[in-house]
Amino acid sequence: MVDGVNESGVNAWFEENVENVKLPLKYSVIAGGHSNLTFRCLDNNGVDNNGVSASAYVLRRPPLGHVLESAHDMGREFKIVSALANSEVPVPHSWGLCNDLAVNGAPFYVMDFVDGEVLNDSVTGLAVVENDRQELGLMVIDILSKLHLINPDDVGLGDLGRKEAYLARQLKRWTKQWDASKTHEVPEMEESQRLLLERMPEQIGATIVHGDYRLGNMIVHGNQVKAILDWELCTLGDPLADVGCLLNNWVSPGEIDEEGENDMSPTAVGGYPSRDELCEIYTQNTGRDLSEINYYRAFSHWRLGAIGQGVYKRYLVGAMGKDRVVDLDKQKEGVSKRAKAALELLS
Repeated sequence: MVDGVNESGVNAWFEENVENVKLPLKYSVIAGGHSNLTFRCLDNNGVDNNGVSASAYVLRRPPLGHVLESAHDMGREFKIVSALANSEVPVPHSWGLCNDLAVNGAPFYVMDFVDGEVLNDSVTGLAVVENDRQELGLMVIDILSKLHLINPDDVGLGDLGRKEAYLARQLKRWTKQWDASKTHEVPEMEESQRLLLERMPEQIGATIVHGDYRLGNMIVHGNQVKAILDWELCTLGDPLADVGCLLNNWVSPGEIDEEGENDMSPTAVGGYPSRDELCEIYTQNTGRDLSEINYYRAFSHWRLGAIGQGVYKRYLVGAMGKDRVVDLDKQKEGVSKRAKAALELLS
């Protein structure tokens, strides 16, 4: 048994909703995410010539136990992934959403498993050979440009959220999250919040905003992005928030200190386009002004600090299940580092 999956109920749902599935399914936790729970589901159709299951799926569900209001909305994620299926933004094929709590104790949705690499740091980043890195980086910024050029109304996402006042709404939401999850004092979080409110730039237009756009939320193969994942923070609003997030995670080799404290990005292995190149390409593609991008980078660090604190508290109280473990001290320290990085960009 895997914590978070009621195998009998989920197997029955698969049989009714997924074409040609062959039961029984084998479930395993997919490592990487610390918010919603993600499981790989292998059916009994055997393997292909590469030893990969011919029929593999992914199930996403909220954490175990209590979750914060409006967080972990499976219907929202499913709607976004389904809406982008025919766009130039690569997403997995989705099979269905289950809101019947009798099936698995919480809502969930199912999509195809996309084979490839998920790059979370410079160790996993070595999976991309040097000759592929430049082109992969160009594809990453090209996809982001295409996402921000989509009219949300054209793909059925015009009602995903309010289009205006994105930064004000986000600051209010994540301040609430911080207050609800707070377990210790982090003065840099409070000061960053004050400066972000004080210096908020004017929003120019509104687009679909992924909310956590980085290589660690993509499946890549060679020099190609095969799928964009983790749409749980997606909404409508200021697209420059996505650019700020991407730049924060686009670390060059020279930014890693001797202890490897900044080694949180696969681009730290080198060979990728620079941040300046990404900004230039994005500006050319979209016509957007990035002169205040450091504000958005600070906002991204601050918000991830609030999110990280929520993760810390969920692990602290055991809401992530017995199959998932995390270094609590490292998670706690990560919140402080995010807050300090935000404050430095605002100072």
